[in-house]
Amino acid sequence: MNSIKTLPGTRDILPDEIRYWQNIEEIARSILKKAAYREIRTPIFEQTSLFERGIGEATDVVGKEMYTFKDKGDRSSTLRPEGTAGVVRAFIQNSLYAQGDVQRLWYTGPMFRYERTQEGRQRQFNQIGVEVLGSANPRADVEVIAIACDILQTLGLKNLRLDINSVGNKEDRQNYRQALIDYFTPYKAELDADSQDRLDRNPLRILDSKNERTQEIVKDAPSILDYLGDESRSHFERVQQMLTNLGISYQLNPRLVRGLDYYTYTAFEIISDDLGAQATVCGGGRYDGLVKELGGPDTAAVGWAMGMERLIILLEKLQPLPAPKLDFYLVSRGEKAEQQSVLLAQKLRGVGFSVEIDLSGSAFGKQFKRADRSGAVAISLPIGSEAGGRSAVIGFDGRALRLATGNRVVSASGAVPGMDLPADFFIGCRSSRPGLQKTLGQSRLHEVMFWPDRALLGSDAAADREMLAALDRYLRWVW
Repeated sequence: MNSIKTLPGTRDILPDEIRYWQNIEEIARSILKKAAYREIRTPIFEQTSLFERGIGEATDVVGKEMYTFKDKGDRSSTLRPEGTAGVVRAFIQNSLYAQGDVQRLWYTGPMFRYERTQEGRQRQFNQIGVEVLGSANPRADVEVIAIACDILQTLGLKNLRLDINSVGNKEDRQNYRQALIDYFTPYKAELDADSQDRLDRNPLRILDSKNERTQEIVKDAPSILDYLGDESRSHFERVQQMLTNLGISYQLNPRLVRGLDYYTYTAFEIISDDLGAQATVCGGGRYDGLVKELGGPDTAAVGWAMGMERLIILLEKLQPLPAPKLDFYLVSRGEKAEQQSVLLAQKLRGVGFSVEIDLSGSAFGKQFKRADRSGAVAISLPIGSEAGGRSAVIGFDGRALRLATGNRVVSASGAVPGMDLPADFFIGCRSSRPGLQKTLGQSRLHEVMFWPDRALLGSDAAADREMLAALDRYLRWVW
C-alpha cells in the first residue's frame, strides 16, 4: 500500500527547522509588545463574501487563487488567503471601534492560495501581520514601517531595501485607472493574456506583470504620482519626511501598487536581494475604506504582513541557529536507577532546568554517546544499588578536569568559584566499576557530582534545597 504524503504546495515543518520559526515569532512578539500591539486570532476559514468584498472580485486572489467550498450548511466558505480582511471583520463584529482608542493588533498563522509553487511560495503559507485601526495620521504609516524594519534588523537580515509609493485616495485612483486604460488599450494585442484580461477589470495589476513584452510597454506608462491630489501628496510627503528623520532609507517606486483593491495612500514593500524572483519579505499599506466597505464605521487603517517561509530561507543562509540548550541528560540502568531518574527529572524540571531522560535501557556506553550528542551541560547517572543508591552528575565543561582526575575524589567546597556545597557533595571522576571508568575516560564527560539518596527521594526538604541551589550555582559557573 502506498504511503500518504503531503498535498502539493504544503510541507511539514520538522523540529530542526521549527527553531527558526520560534525565533522569528519570539522576536516579533517582543518588539510588538514594546510598541503596545495586542495579538488577535481569527478563524482560518470565513464566509467567501468577506474576501470578495474586502479584497476585490477583480483581483487574482479572488478570481483564481482562493480555496472555496460549500460546507454542510450550504454556505460558501473560503480558507483565508490573507489576514487583514478577517481582522477587520473581527474589529467590526466585536465593536472594537466602540472603545474609542486606536486599535494596534497583530496576528500570525497560516494562509491559503492556490498558486504555482516554488521556493518561498507555498499554497499553505504563514504570515505575521500588524493592523493599526483608527488613525489617518501619517505617523501610523511610519510606525508600522519602522516596526517591520526593527523586526528584520533584529533577525539579522541584510541586503534589504524599502520601496514606497502612494496609490492616492479613491478619486486619485479612479483617475489613474482611466489613464492606464487609455495608455494600454492601443497595446492590447501585445499584452500577455493575463494583462489583457486585467485591462478593463483591474488595469493597475498590469504594472505587476512579469511578462517581458508587457514590462517593456509598462516602462512608459503614466506614473500614479502625477495623479495624486493635494491631500494625497501632502500625506505622502509627511511619510517620507518622517522616514528620513528616523534614518530609514527608502526609494520611490511609482509602479508599486500592491495586489489587493483595498489599498489607499501609502503602499510599501521590503525586498531582499537574496531571494531571486520571490523577493518581497514584507508588504503593506493604508486601507482607509475597507472597514466601511465591510459594514463598519468609516475607519482609517494601515498594516503589513511578512511571509514566514521567505524569512526562514534568508535566515538559513545567514547561519544555523544554535541548538536549544539542554541542562541535564539522565542516564540510568536497572529498575531502581530508572525510578530515581524519573524522580530526579521532575525535581529538576520543577525548578526550571531542561531535562531529557534516556529511555533506551541500553548499555552505559551507548547512553553516554547519546548524552554527548545531546549537547547537555551535564548528565545525571542514578547508579542504584550497584553504587549504594547514590547518583552522579557528569559535567561537560573541560575546565572541570582541573578539579579531579582518575579515581581521586576531591571535595568541591571552595574549589569552584561561587560554590559552597554541603560536606556530602563531592566532585570527581569516581567509580569502583572499571567498565564505567573506561567509558568516562573515552568521552568528554569529565566530572561527577555525588549526593545522598535523601536529596533525590525528597525525604529531606532542606537537603533538596541545598542540592538544587548547588546545582544552580554549578551550572551558572559552567556556562
